[in-house]
Amino acid sequence: MAWSIYIIRCKDSRFYTGITKDLKRRIDQHNSGKGCRFTRGRAPVTLMYYEELSNRSLALKREATIKLLPRIKKIKLIGQSIA
Repeated sequence: MAWSIYIIRCKDSRFYTGITKDLKRRIDQHNSGKGCRFTRGRAPVTLMYYEELSNRSLALKREATIKLLPRIKKIKLIGQSIA
């Protein structure tokens, strides 16, 4: 099973980046208040972007790279995935 890296937008327009093996379940957790501390109280969240990677190590490295991006570059990344 592949690992997914994802970016969600919270109701306050902040972005959260994470990894998971089950993307639908994880988004549901964020929306139910059982996700991470950052998204509690910021639900509902909207999935904006995701990538699938072959293993956890690659997913963690990609997550770290994305988290270091400034907001404008995250928006550009999200926009490229839609186009």
